[in-house]
Amino acid sequence: MQSNVSATAAMLGGGSWATALVKVLNTNNVRVHWWMRDPAIAHALRTHRHNPRYLSAVEFNPALIEPSTDLLTVVRAAPIVFLAIPSAFVRQVLQQVDPIFLSDKIVVSAIKGMIPEKNELIADFLQRSCRVPESQIVNISGPSHAEEVALEKLTCLTLAARSETTAAQVAPLLRCAYVQCSLSDDLYGTEYSAVLKNIYAIAAGIYIGLDYGDNFIAVFLSNCIEEMERFLRVVQPLTRDIKDSAYLGDLLVTAYSPFSRNRTLGTMLGRGYSVHTSLLQMRMVAEGYYAAACIHQINQRYQVSIPIAEATYKVLYENEDVHRVFGQLSRMVC
Repeated sequence: MQSNVSATAAMLGGGSWATALVKVLNTNNVRVHWWMRDPAIAHALRTHRHNPRYLSAVEFNPALIEPSTDLLTVVRAAPIVFLAIPSAFVRQVLQQVDPIFLSDKIVVSAIKGMIPEKNELIADFLQRSCRVPESQIVNISGPSHAEEVALEKLTCLTLAARSETTAAQVAPLLRCAYVQCSLSDDLYGTEYSAVLKNIYAIAAGIYIGLDYGDNFIAVFLSNCIEEMERFLRVVQPLTRDIKDSAYLGDLLVTAYSPFSRNRTLGTMLGRGYSVHTSLLQMRMVAEGYYAAACIHQINQRYQVSIPIAEATYKVLYENEDVHRVFGQLSRMVC
């Protein structure tokens, strides 16, 4: 354990990514006030040192965690607040907190999705609804699966912020023997890329479920990164290298890894399950499901050519036949 870092942070969320991030913070001797909705998980963490539902093999030092279901107490307890809540529930959770208690915090988003009600990026929502200054917002990008972080597999994160000083304050809390951090100023582009890569991972999963092979999937993902770059160039124009790990790397790990819940959702669809049945069987939220509708609606304004995202939207929301839609798409890709 690194003992040179001593700090306090708040974590909102009780899922796998929140659990993995708390492990990293504890590795750096950061005490974490940890909010979750479920009293049973909070009780289990206090008494048994494990999250019984997610990454249950991770054992926490009780001296470094303070689990609680009292949201306001957790937010007020630390100068840095990490968000690891599914995007569909962020508004519901944070509307319980008076913006006065967030306006002076550094808020770190580990959320890879958008606010569905208004198609808002998390950074935009934090500014408009929670009064968090743009300079105090940081976005965490992968490639990063919670399961591998929990296993202490070497992981390279990107911390994107408009203020390099703010990102530099967060980085020491996460850097350790198995986590490295680089900094970026592309706060909004990295958010959009995280939203898009989840859609593309569902699409890749569909092709896997339809029994397309690795040869095709490689070509398909090449098309995905080109589509992502095309969209970002219009929606968030900024000089960026789409081959950087926050963009291409995060896409690859989400599309290829069996840990990916978005790929899993797509695979079920490709194998003939309905959208409704597939979502019911998912143990965790597949952010790409909500993202597909958000990006479809946003693109009504920008009219960027994004046939892969649109094909995924048609299967998820318009009940179009997966074989027909993705068969047509495959002929466009090759």
